[in-house]
Amino acid sequence: MIGGIVPAPADCFTPRPQTGPGPLAALPPGQWLVLAGPPRPQKRVYDWPGGTGRTQLAAHLARTWYLEHPDGLLIWLTASSRDAVLSGYVQAAAAGPASLQASDAETTAARFVSWLAETSEPWLVVLHGLADPADLDGLWPGGPAGRVLVTAATAGAVASVPNPLVFPVGGYSSHEALSYLMARLSADPDQRLGVMDLVDDLDCDPLALAQASAAIANSGVTCRDYREMFAKQRDQIAQSAGVAPAAKAVTWTLSLECADELSPGGLPQSCLALAALLGCQGIPETVFSTRAVAEFIAGSTGVQGDPAGVRSALSALESTGLLALDPGNAAGLVRVHPAVQAAVLSAMPQAMQERAARAAADALLQLWPDNAERSLHVCALRGCVTSLKRAAGDALWADGSREVLFRAGRSLDDARLTGPAVSHWRAVADASERLLGSSHPDTVAAATRLAGAALAAGLGDDAVTYYQRALDTQTGRLGPDHPRTAAARADLVAALLAAGRPEEAIALLEGALAVGERGGRVPGDLDGLALQDSLVAAYLAAGQHNDAIRLAGRTLTERERSQGQDHAETMRTRRQLARACLAADRSKDAVAHGRRALAGAERVLGPDHPDTIDAVSVLASAYHSSRRLRDAIPLYERALEARERAQGPDDPETIGLRGNLASAYHSAGRMATALELYERTRADCQRALGPDHPDTLAARANLAHAYYAMGRSAEASTILQKTLADCERVLAPGDPLTAAVRDSLDAVARG
Repeated sequence: MIGGIVPAPADCFTPRPQTGPGPLAALPPGQWLVLAGPPRPQKRVYDWPGGTGRTQLAAHLARTWYLEHPDGLLIWLTASSRDAVLSGYVQAAAAGPASLQASDAETTAARFVSWLAETSEPWLVVLHGLADPADLDGLWPGGPAGRVLVTAATAGAVASVPNPLVFPVGGYSSHEALSYLMARLSADPDQRLGVMDLVDDLDCDPLALAQASAAIANSGVTCRDYREMFAKQRDQIAQSAGVAPAAKAVTWTLSLECADELSPGGLPQSCLALAALLGCQGIPETVFSTRAVAEFIAGSTGVQGDPAGVRSALSALESTGLLALDPGNAAGLVRVHPAVQAAVLSAMPQAMQERAARAAADALLQLWPDNAERSLHVCALRGCVTSLKRAAGDALWADGSREVLFRAGRSLDDARLTGPAVSHWRAVADASERLLGSSHPDTVAAATRLAGAALAAGLGDDAVTYYQRALDTQTGRLGPDHPRTAAARADLVAALLAAGRPEEAIALLEGALAVGERGGRVPGDLDGLALQDSLVAAYLAAGQHNDAIRLAGRTLTERERSQGQDHAETMRTRRQLARACLAADRSKDAVAHGRRALAGAERVLGPDHPDTIDAVSVLASAYHSSRRLRDAIPLYERALEARERAQGPDDPETIGLRGNLASAYHSAGRMATALELYERTRADCQRALGPDHPDTLAARANLAHAYYAMGRSAEASTILQKTLADCERVLAPGDPLTAAVRDSLDAVARG
């Protein structure tokens, strides 16, 4: 199986028998091969790094390995960013065992790497374009059955890898360069006149040779003619730059002139400008067919940028060695070489770069699909945004173009790429505050998104800080009672509860309620009721059950009076009151409120509405607490089936319901069924939440209790011992779960 998109072979590709690394099979097992750039030249030249053919050599080695291992796993990962690495692993894991899947990309990727370390199936992972080793933190592949191939500009990118074999990829040998040019010019042997002298002029540089041979083949000149044009252009560049240019700093300009001759009207230059801004990792070809690109081309050249003309321009750029079109994959990618990108950006006038950046941003927005955030297509679009942000800088903030930064951030959020999302939103928030000011709506929106990303990444305290900043800004701009201020307060409360700081949430909400009352807010005011609902949740999180019951009852009375008993918010408050009664061990009251909540939801919303299913769950828990198991079990089964259908088997609420049903079966003495559900719940928690999540630890303890109830004391003791050690390692001192597991282990030991 092949995961990722392996670049297509270049025209007349040579495996470089004299200067190449040789086959992967010649390396000892476990040896990493790193194709790195050559040492820096001693003399100063006008040049850009790259262009020696590392990508093509890596693709050839990968394809050769796959021919030798057709049943193996080949994974080609773009390693230019953490986002790209995670997305590649997630795509590869999708074809693996179901146990690899998790709700977030970081967990899925970590599981996949662990699977690579254990599997006996042969595999090869190619980390292409690795720039920052931090992007692979916790995700370095390894294992006895696998091999790893890396392409990087320098060997420093893999400095932390033990004993890598670093192979510097430089220029061709004279023989390789001559053979390559002869093959490229085989259609018209007369064009080879002067070929050996041209090899010397181009210093056997692979990229320069590719561009020169492409221009010669498409223009009908000979190598001798090209040498004359090359020498003239080289002298002009040297005079302008004040230093001698490298061969590829000259050949790309001649190739662009040739492309303009093949597709007149300036379209190739416009397309190349956009490609340089959008990056080297692969641009979906459909970007160039958008309305934004057509308008940019028309504004820059006066020529209508129709799809046929743009396609002709791209073909001209490809045939002259400035782009690579790779239509043999689902994304239809356009690739531009990093050295060409650097050359184009350095030569592009600032005004043109800003216009092209705005057009590129608009094109990405016009093309961006919904609900496909983990696809290779959208991953490529995010890569384009990263490149555009790096190349265009603050120019994207001059007008509506910055929306592409927000769209890319939302894509990272939706794809559950939590770490990259935090980094992205932090950069967007900082830039927005610097350029637009702290009170600008986009700055507030970016800060709120950053807080949400931090919360999703498990950085609860950071999320609280960011949400507090957003609340302070909204309060200062809009006042304490504005709907946006209320929304910011609700976000902060949720973050405080998630961070285990309910007392602070209570203080915030009680303060807001007091301000409202002093300002003349009357009972039944909807904003006040929303605050009271949030405060009930905070009381429950803090263990202040009686306060929660008192306030939930008051809120329910006020909602029934102002909104009616069948209003959705009224029924939600009634469910909250039932939960509060459950937490306070007032099971009879919980059943009464739960039955009314379910009857109202079924009557008003229907049996399949999410609020109705939530009411089913609440009433099932109330019956369970009252030991009315015959009533509880059918409701648990109904709620579980609905949750699995609507939210999937790995959703935390689904897993929690499955554990509750297992407990009900246990209480009813149906131990075989209970044990099966306990084991599945433990496995689901470990897969979806991780081995150290509190819910996973609790699920392991529940499974141990079931084993003990069935007379399997030794197994119960083993599980509890390991669970206690993990609780003491990952939970705060004095955590109730640690104490409960310790008590259970003592009880099992006493027999």
